[in-house]
Parts: sequence; C-alpha cells; structure tokens
Amino acid sequence: MSQLWWRAKRLSERLGSDSPDGLPPGSPSTVAPQGSNSSWAPIAPVVTPEEPFFLMTSTAQTISGFFVWTALLITCHQIYMHLRYYSSPNEQRHIVRILFIVPIYAFDSWLSLLFFTNEEYYVYFDTVRDCYEAFVIYNFLSLCYEYLGGESAIMAEIRGKPIESSCMYGTCCLWGKAYSIGFLRFCKQATLQFCVVKPLMAVITVILQAFGKYKDGDFNVASGYLYVTIIYNISVSLSLYALFLFYFATRELLVPYNPVLKFFMVKSVIFLSFWQGMLLAILEKCGAIPQINSADFSVGEGTVAAGYQNFIICIEMFFAAVALRHAFTYKVYMDKRLDSYGSFPIYGQYGRCAPMKSISSSLKETMNPGDMVQDAIHNFSPAYQQYTQQSTLERGGGPSLSRSHSNLSTRGDHEKTLLLSSDDEF
Repeated sequence: MSQLWWRAKRLSERLGSDSPDGLPPGSPSTVAPQGSNSSWAPIAPVVTPEEPFFLMTSTAQTISGFFVWTALLITCHQIYMHLRYYSSPNEQRHIVRILFIVPIYAFDSWLSLLFFTNEEYYVYFDTVRDCYEAFVIYNFLSLCYEYLGGESAIMAEIRGKPIESSCMYGTCCLWGKAYSIGFLRFCKQATLQFCVVKPLMAVITVILQAFGKYKDGDFNVASGYLYVTIIYNISVSLSLYALFLFYFATRELLVPYNPVLKFFMVKSVIFLSFWQGMLLAILEKCGAIPQINSADFSVGEGTVAAGYQNFIICIEMFFAAVALRHAFTYKVYMDKRLDSYGSFPIYGQYGRCAPMKSISSSLKETMNPGDMVQDAIHNFSPAYQQYTQQSTLERGGGPSLSRSHSNLSTRGDHEKTLLLSSDDEF
C-alpha cells in the first residue's frame, strides 16, 4: 500500500513540473468554458500574462488605427463634398447617411479594440454600430425609390408584369405572381421592420448583459445570446431579401444609376460583418479561440472572438471607404445646376456650392430621421391599400412618371410627397 502511495506521489510531482508557467502544479493548461454545455464543447486554450496576446499589443492597435483614420479621412472628405454640392437633396440625403456607415463602423470597432480587456464595454459600442446598419438598409432602398421617382412611377413600369421564377435569385416561391403595390409595400415593410427589431434587440442585449445573462458566443439555452442571434438572423435576412427582390424587379430601370456596385457594397458591409461574427462564434465553440486569465483581468473566449471581429472590421472599412467613394461619387452632382424655379440661393459656379453655415444645416437636415418615421407610419397604416406615394414637382405641370437621370436629379428642395388615390392613379 505504501508503495502505491509513493508511486502516485512521484507521478503527481512529475505532472506538476511539466505545468506551464503561471499555473499551479497539476493544473491543466486548458480549461473548459463555463455553462451547462461544457460537456460537449471542446476545451478552450488559455493565454497567460506571460504570453503576449496580439489584440492587446500596440502593433494591433497601430495597424487598426492606421486603417481606421485613413478610412475616416477618405469618407469625411466625400461627405463634405456631397454637402458642398448639395444639388439633389432628396438623393444626397440618403447617400450621406449610407456613407456614415464607414466612420461609425470603423471608429466604433477601434474603440472596442482599445477597451478590449473590459468584457462589458464592447457590447455597448457594438450596439451603436449594429443599430446603424438597419438605418443604412432602409436608406439604400429609399435612394432607389428616389432614383426611379417614387412608388407610383415604379408601379407604372412594373405593375402587372409576372415575377420571373428563379431559384438562383430566390424567387421560385413567387411563381405565378405578378408585381403589384403589395410587392412594394412588402419591400418597404421588410426593411423597416429591421429598423425596429435591431434597436430593440440592442436594448435587450444591454439589459441581459447587466444581469449577466448575455455572453458572446454562448449558445447555451439559458443564455440570451442564442435567442438574440436567432431573431437578428431572421430579421436581417428578411430585410436583405426584400432589398434583393426590389433590385431584381427594377434592375433594368436602375441601369443608368450603376446599381450593381452600390448594391454589392451595402450588402457586403452588413452581411460580411454578420457572417464573420458567426464564423468566429463557431471557431470559439470548436476551441480555436483562447481565453485570457490573469490576476488583474479575465477575458472570455467570446470577448476574444469579438476582438478579432473588431480588428478585421477596422481593416475592412478602409477598403469599404475606397469602394463607396466610387459607388456614390459626388462628381455627378457638381455639374448639376439647381432648377430655375428654386427658392434658395445659388452659390458658386456648380449649383449649390455652399458656405460652411449652409453645409452644417444640410448635415443637420440629412441626419434627421423624420422621413423614416413618416415612411413607417405610411407603410404600416391600415389605409395603405388606398394610396400610393407619388413624388411631384411644385410646378403647375403635374407629376411625371418617367424621368431621365438629369430631370430626376434636379428636383432639389421643390419636391414634396403627396398621397394620391390608387384608383385615380392607375
């Protein structure tokens, strides 16, 4: 018996001598993640203070900071030029809102990376970023509406045409149906629902985080992350699907506005960030992402995965800024003069080349979400079936249903939204 005890003691000493630095003798070099599902989840590696972690180094912060600030300079200059030559407010309002996705995504992700060791801060930073992406999807759809002249102008072109059934384009379930005002209403409602669901999920995430019921990458049924991810996935997929359906129906009408690059950029910025997060969450569950333990702080593998996501977004936003500069160029608006019926002054040679005071007022007008609220009320109103939305000029000539790019772009601030009876219009 004493010999067995002595052999067990020597074996324990040998295991203790092989332990990594910073861990007590006999402690395993990896620990299982917390939660009831730890029985099936792979063991996550642990990074100790003696091992430098890339996301905590000055190198990572410098690299991400360089890409972020370069993207900010590129995008802020582009926004300034749009506001300086604010010749088509109804279009450029939505363009400026779309362009703001780069500063918000980039700076938010960089701040989250700087506060990497605090597991709570990044949730609040990412909440702002995620809410704005819903706003961007809505504004891109609204921009396409403005390009084509409003709902009734679009319906004049596509109403009654059969929907092409295609599994590749996701319209196989619409076989035998024709385009109608209900189709446009679905597209608007599907994008607007995301503008409601996403902020609501963000508020719920903050509340769950405060009560310790939310942890990134934790698919435990007792954790709020699983349910928030499911609801968010359904909502964003429905929104992007509606956006794609609208593009599929009007792609020939949108050809003069080069919609492919615009559509690709909006979808890629939002969808790629989402699927990157999902991929990192899967890698975390596979044990490929470590957690960090030290005497001063402890960072879970979910937070480490979010840190990698933020670092990648910081780099991606530089390329997004360059692509968006070409997709939503301001140069087409420099040569457009204001309508001769305009009621506000013309500055400079190229239309509304405005002073700083006018630029600031244009920026304030651009970021006012009142039009989105009115649009939501209009599209979710029970009386919607009796009306279509028509954009008209305040001239005596009446509405024009098919307009060229130049005519559509020179409407300026003389345009107002009217509700016309669909029975009278069609």
